[in-house]
Amino acid sequence: MRLHRLEIEGFGPFRTRQIVDFDGFAGDGLFLIAGRTGAGKSSILDAVCFGLYGSVPRYEGGEKRLRSDHCEPGDPSEVVVEFSTTSGRYRVIRSPEYERPAKRGGGLTKQASGVQLDVLEADEWITLAAKEKRVADELDEILQLSREQFLQVILLAQNRFARFLLADSKERQALLRRLFGTERFEDVQSRFESRRRAAESALAGVAATVGARIDEAERVVTTADLWGEHGHADGQPVAIDLRLSALHDALARAVYQVERRGTERDEAEKRLTEADAALAALRDDQKAQQERDRARAALARLEAEQPEIDEASAQLRRAREAEVLLTTITAAERALEAHDAAVVQQVEAREAWVAAGVELDDVSASALEEWAADRTQEIGAWRHAAELEQNTDALTAEFATVQAEVDRASARVEAAEAAHAEQPGRLAELTSQRDAARRSVDRIDDVAAALTTAQTRREAAVQVESLGAERAAAERVLVEASDALAAQQSALAQLRRRRLDGFAGELATALTDGEPCAVCGSTVHPSPAAHSDPVSADDIERAEAERDAAVEVERAAHNRVSEVRAAQAAAAARAEERTVETASAELAAARDAHTAAQQAVAALDAAERKLTEFSAQSAEVEKERTDAATARAAATEALALVAQRRDEAQRLIAEARGDADSVGARIAAVSNLIRTARAFADALEEQVRRAAVLADAQSAQVEALADSEFDDAASVRAALRSTSDQQALDARITAHMVQRTKEREILLALEMRVLPEEPLDLTDVEEAAATARSDWKALVDLAGRAQATAEQLSSLIEAAQTAHARNAQQQADFEVLRGLADTIAGRAGNTHKMTLETFVLAAELEEIVDTANRRLSDMSTGRYRLQHSDALAARGAASGLGIVVFDAFTGQTRPAQSLSGGETFLSSLALALGLAEVVTARAGGIQLDTLFIDEGFGSLDADTLEIAMRTLDELRSGGRTVGIISHVESMQEQIPAQLVVEQTQAGPSRIRSR
Repeated sequence: MRLHRLEIEGFGPFRTRQIVDFDGFAGDGLFLIAGRTGAGKSSILDAVCFGLYGSVPRYEGGEKRLRSDHCEPGDPSEVVVEFSTTSGRYRVIRSPEYERPAKRGGGLTKQASGVQLDVLEADEWITLAAKEKRVADELDEILQLSREQFLQVILLAQNRFARFLLADSKERQALLRRLFGTERFEDVQSRFESRRRAAESALAGVAATVGARIDEAERVVTTADLWGEHGHADGQPVAIDLRLSALHDALARAVYQVERRGTERDEAEKRLTEADAALAALRDDQKAQQERDRARAALARLEAEQPEIDEASAQLRRAREAEVLLTTITAAERALEAHDAAVVQQVEAREAWVAAGVELDDVSASALEEWAADRTQEIGAWRHAAELEQNTDALTAEFATVQAEVDRASARVEAAEAAHAEQPGRLAELTSQRDAARRSVDRIDDVAAALTTAQTRREAAVQVESLGAERAAAERVLVEASDALAAQQSALAQLRRRRLDGFAGELATALTDGEPCAVCGSTVHPSPAAHSDPVSADDIERAEAERDAAVEVERAAHNRVSEVRAAQAAAAARAEERTVETASAELAAARDAHTAAQQAVAALDAAERKLTEFSAQSAEVEKERTDAATARAAATEALALVAQRRDEAQRLIAEARGDADSVGARIAAVSNLIRTARAFADALEEQVRRAAVLADAQSAQVEALADSEFDDAASVRAALRSTSDQQALDARITAHMVQRTKEREILLALEMRVLPEEPLDLTDVEEAAATARSDWKALVDLAGRAQATAEQLSSLIEAAQTAHARNAQQQADFEVLRGLADTIAGRAGNTHKMTLETFVLAAELEEIVDTANRRLSDMSTGRYRLQHSDALAARGAASGLGIVVFDAFTGQTRPAQSLSGGETFLSSLALALGLAEVVTARAGGIQLDTLFIDEGFGSLDADTLEIAMRTLDELRSGGRTVGIISHVESMQEQIPAQLVVEQTQAGPSRIRSR
């Protein structure tokens, strides 16, 4: 994986958008992220982690202050991370949740977090996902590293080196579990433990089942009295096999008893069948005898009802025939009523026509219709004139309206012409204003550049003065530290000289008469040297420690002087030899010029806006001239048309009115005459038609009565019956006929059996059948109980034998399963108490340590090697994940906590890099092209720092880019490629590449 670009805005200490181009450092391979403490160096790594995983480890468990405190409410917060893997080039755009101003109603509202994942295809970014869960799934597939793995192999953040080295087995196991995902082995342990408990429970259950089945079988044998002559020893412990053998003997006796009871039951069932057959035959004869007598009585009753049925049949026939004639009779009566009404209507219509006073030569229906048609045609010609007469007022008002439109259009034309005449002068005035403002704006970039330069000079001049005082103080401290170091070195030299001078006296104090001298070997010591000025090794060691402390103080003072001198020189270069007063005067002048230029920008915007508005207004004026002229021409034409319509309407109304008061009155009078004529014609025609219909209906009635059995219409109406009466008669007739036929068939069949006339007696046969059934039921009950006992006993014996056989196999399987579960869980013979997961992690830790030692051996010049330790922990704690340090100088191992600060750093760095390589290999062998290290290099001495830098330099092999976060001055001198994070005077930080 390689990082290419990072954009940060409104995140951590960065308010405005900061851009980091990691590809710019690819040529160097090693670059430094430098800056003062608190400027925001580590926030760059936070932004990378947030962009890829949506969280920042530093803020876990507390308030997630991802949004910059320097942001205004409306400022955005966003992180953009662009990276590539073997599968392609990708970009993640992510923003945290924060409060922003509400669009409506005032106040603040919560801005939801957002994320988007893009892929670069054919030089174009294509969106892959834009939802939190979807982006996370896609990144898991692309990165192939969890967040914990990413933080251990790419972002090596502060306090993560020593934390892994110095952790105990429990803490180290938790971290390795997250990195290698070994939770599945803990699941295996849990499943085996569950299987062990289940097997143990099942084993106990099977044993209980065997005992329960045998006890139940023995209770059955005792209840059925099947023990035989030897009986059963109650209360005595007997082996399972012997108890099963005794139960098999009892089962054989139960089977014999079933066979004997079955034979007795079958014989009783045969006797019962014969008795039931005799009783059934006699009962059938008795039932047939009773049915024969009933059929004879029913048939006699039906024969007596036959005259009534014949009379009902005659009534039904006459009613149906009368219904057929009723239609013809009704039609004749209705035709007579219609003819009489038509005569009355004709008389009334004639009287109305005579009263109208119109005289015709021929007063017939056709003549009346012809006269009415002529008058109707005349009315059609008058109706248009009547409509014009009604609309006279409206037409007059329309004429006045159109005349007013003509007047308004003329006034509109005059106003448009006046506005058009004013346009040229206004255009010249606005153009002049715009050109003047534009000349001032053209100088704004130069003015802004001058202002920035003046601000930089002013800040640098102030910094030169402040650093001068700091430099003087630092130089005084350096002089004092140098003097102190010289004094300590002189004192140490004197002590060493006194120590050498006093070696003879020190050896003399250890001489003993008769014992050989350690120098010459003589046992005689005639004149031993005196030990007058004793100096011990401890005195030398204390003096060396004081000298080393003085060296550190002098080195720190020297570094501080160098740092202040460099800062002062850089500030003087930026000030360009200006004093604070000169730089302040230039800054004030530049600010005034910049303010004037900004005002010119506003004036130019206003002038251009006015010119744009003037152009729009000119177009509107020209459009208004055209629209006004068009409107006036249209209004004039409409006025001429309205005048023409008014004159034509007056002519037509005069012609149609005639002598009447109005055209409408003339039309109403003639319409009344037309209605009277047509009513008279219709009455004449209706009378003729009704007379013809009456004649036809009366002739049909006479013919129908002649063909029927009725004399006149009155007799027909008398024979009529309602529908319900007819249905009742028909149902009665049909039911009588069906019942009589049925009873005759029943009686005929029974008479053929030749049954006795006297009633049959069933008493003796019923008693014999009841006795046979009672005997059969008793034997069936005995046989059923014997069969149930045998079946129950057989089932219990079979179940007990099966469970007994299964118990032996399950016992063997349980012993194997228990041993495996105890081994996996670290119990029983597992003296190290290592679980399966710990065992797997121990193998991973061994590989991590081997990989780390390849670097640690070089960094420590062969002195130190890390070793994986599976030593038994104290007080029964879990073991297997320990790390100790082998010291080649002593040939012994010691705890990692005994290392010095610099040694701990080198060991932790080697272990972290080894862990990174192993985790990378487990993640599919992904390639790591970018690596960040954020750790305290300031705690290292010059030699250790050189070793660490040499190791880091080796990481660049294969095109890898390594970023280091540190503020150590010597590292800034050794690493020219730098990413500098600096805090501005306003508060937010900014990033610049060097």
